[in-house]
Amino acid sequence: MGRLADNKTMTARAVRISVAFVLAWLIAGWGAGEGKFGVSAAYAAEQPVISEIVVQGNQRIEAETVRSYMLITPGTEYDPQVADQSLKQLFGTGLFADITMHLDGSRLVVSVVENPIVNRVAFEGNSALKEEDLKKEVQLQPRVVYTRAKVQGDVTRMIELYRRSGRFSATVEPKVIQLPQNRVDLVFEITEGPKTKIASINFIGNDEFSDGTLREVISTGESAWWKFLSSSDSYDPDRLTYDRELLRRYYLQRGYADFRVVSAVADLSRGDAAFHITFTVEEGEIYEFGEVEVTTELDKLNKEELEALLLPKSGDVYNAGLIDETIDALTFAAGTSGYAFAEVRPRIKRRRDERVIDLTFQITEGPRVYVERINITGNSRTLDRVVRRQMRMAEGDAFNKVLLDRSEKNIRALQFFSKVEVTQSPGSAPDKTIVNVDVQEQSTGSLSLSAGFSTLDNAVAGIQLSERNFLGRGLQLSTALSISKRRQLIEFHYTDPYFLDRNLLGGIDLFGSETNFQNESSFDSRSQGFGLRFGFPLSEKSRFLLRYQFRFDEIFNVRYLSCTDPAYVPGTYCVSPIVKDAEGTEFRSIVGYDYYYDNRNDPVEPTGGWDFLFTQNFAGLGGTVRYVSTEILTRYYYELSKEFLTSWRLDGGYIYGLGDDVPLNDHFFKGGNNIRGFARGGIGPRDVVSTNQDAVGATAYIFGTAEITFPNGLPEALGIKTSLFTDGGFIGLSDYDQALYPGIVDDFAPRASVGVSLYWQSPFGPIRLDLAQVLLDEPYDEREAFRFSAGTSF
Repeated sequence: MGRLADNKTMTARAVRISVAFVLAWLIAGWGAGEGKFGVSAAYAAEQPVISEIVVQGNQRIEAETVRSYMLITPGTEYDPQVADQSLKQLFGTGLFADITMHLDGSRLVVSVVENPIVNRVAFEGNSALKEEDLKKEVQLQPRVVYTRAKVQGDVTRMIELYRRSGRFSATVEPKVIQLPQNRVDLVFEITEGPKTKIASINFIGNDEFSDGTLREVISTGESAWWKFLSSSDSYDPDRLTYDRELLRRYYLQRGYADFRVVSAVADLSRGDAAFHITFTVEEGEIYEFGEVEVTTELDKLNKEELEALLLPKSGDVYNAGLIDETIDALTFAAGTSGYAFAEVRPRIKRRRDERVIDLTFQITEGPRVYVERINITGNSRTLDRVVRRQMRMAEGDAFNKVLLDRSEKNIRALQFFSKVEVTQSPGSAPDKTIVNVDVQEQSTGSLSLSAGFSTLDNAVAGIQLSERNFLGRGLQLSTALSISKRRQLIEFHYTDPYFLDRNLLGGIDLFGSETNFQNESSFDSRSQGFGLRFGFPLSEKSRFLLRYQFRFDEIFNVRYLSCTDPAYVPGTYCVSPIVKDAEGTEFRSIVGYDYYYDNRNDPVEPTGGWDFLFTQNFAGLGGTVRYVSTEILTRYYYELSKEFLTSWRLDGGYIYGLGDDVPLNDHFFKGGNNIRGFARGGIGPRDVVSTNQDAVGATAYIFGTAEITFPNGLPEALGIKTSLFTDGGFIGLSDYDQALYPGIVDDFAPRASVGVSLYWQSPFGPIRLDLAQVLLDEPYDEREAFRFSAGTSF
């Protein structure tokens, strides 16, 4: 009975202790947040103090590196919240696939499973995109830590790249191959799928311009069989956004100030697996410029001089492009007058009822901002100074947006980079800015083999090796070899566009050629020598080039007697005595210069503006030949409309012997490309007594050309251009003594022709065809109604 009573007593005591523990736990929960006097504080005091952090499972990563990422340190009390934050921070490094923590007494044990290291990245199934292009899109590279997030990101970027190339059904499946020592091979299995084309491009709301006209404005094009080398017929969302901007510019430059693109929708049809793109536009009304004026509060600016820079004129059709050009001109004028921070703001006032826009250009002093630093990134091969010297601003200069835009254009014009982005970021102070230039390099060297045919040279073959950015210093090297039935040429050119690290051009030329003139003048010509070039810009649009050339020129292979030779037998073949007398070798030492001014709106395909070239050569600084020659060339372009472009060309030349007659092969031999409808050397002075009626060249000429390019009804994507032309001019003024050479005929008489020209930038190279009808000529001229040339590079 006593033992039973003791057991009951012990049981009751245990129940009381359990109840007390539960109550204490409930009170601790209820009293959370009571501060140091609450139960929670007492509980926290019971947490152990960490004596050591033990790292387990690490192979490559040092234990100390793992501890450095943790917020818990030895000597501090264990806190579950801090432990949880440490866990998240370790996962955030991307170094580990799994992490666990637990207490072993006063020790904190951290067990990690490291992410593997990528041993190799491979691509399978890709044919439309090169492996080099895919590698640029993936973050995972050999010796990089593998994570699932990075793999998923790489897959997303590759699929986006395929979509930009028009393959919307492309899929990418990553495969991981486990290797010893916690390494993996990563293989991306790619299914490219067919290329999704653009079946149609339609416009809604366009009344003034046809669908066909607007299709030529945008960069996206409809798919067609001849576009197999083009990517413009594949759907690209970014290109569609760019097309919206192209349409907006097109309308704003033609008076439609209220124009807007309501929507641009691309529908993918299941039937033909192609996109159908629809642009919905609102054209609005045509506006004219009303009152156009300029106002300024800057004392040094002359208002009359500023008004002369205003391109918009009252009564003209509204053109937003003229506003932008005027802003640039006024900003530049203010900058040259000492106002580097000037701001030009156009104020537009619409009079909708009258469809007139009044325009006021306000010039004010803007906030002073200076260039703190210029950062250049992405140029792994090209030296920094090659990019930096294209900048029109330097560190410490006043910031100028116009000069910044011009700097970006200069860097793009180098053609060293596939991408150029010039951006700004805040500097260390409100009045400072940082200019960031981010570039992406591209190949600047080329090896081209060419083959072609022309009516002048017959079959032509050649090889050319060039490098535009030699050693990453911006140096230009090229060498070429060309062989045809008529001419053989080998040449080498070296150009330093920033000679002595200044805005000076220096160059060296080596050359050798041999040309067959048997058809024109019954001789062959050989020339070899070297040249030096030195040039510098005079302004943004003009440049000056000084040249020196030393040549050995030889006239040889004159296979017949002169027609005036005493040994000549009448009735047999004879050559002009001028040709016979010129046989032999001459040494030429020539100093010359070129002045060039370019005021065209585009140096490659101009549609407006003009350019001018003036060239003079002085022979006689040594050598056996002495003369002065002068040539000029000027061209003018004017766009009648989007479809019709007119161009005019005027060129002329004169050569004068200093004490001696001008040698035969320094005379002007014109025809062919100079004035179509005539053979090369087919016009000008000629020896009609010689059997071949040898051309002997002229000392003066002047030619003019008028040409109009017009639509030919063929799709623009074919790249076929058609034009009507008329060529005309005068050539002659022979300096030969008629008493010594009685067979010479020389009439400084007019020549003229009309015709049609066809040019095709084909996938196989440029092809040109000219058909001409002569209107005015002389009886001894040689005609050539048809000219054809074609070539390719591969």
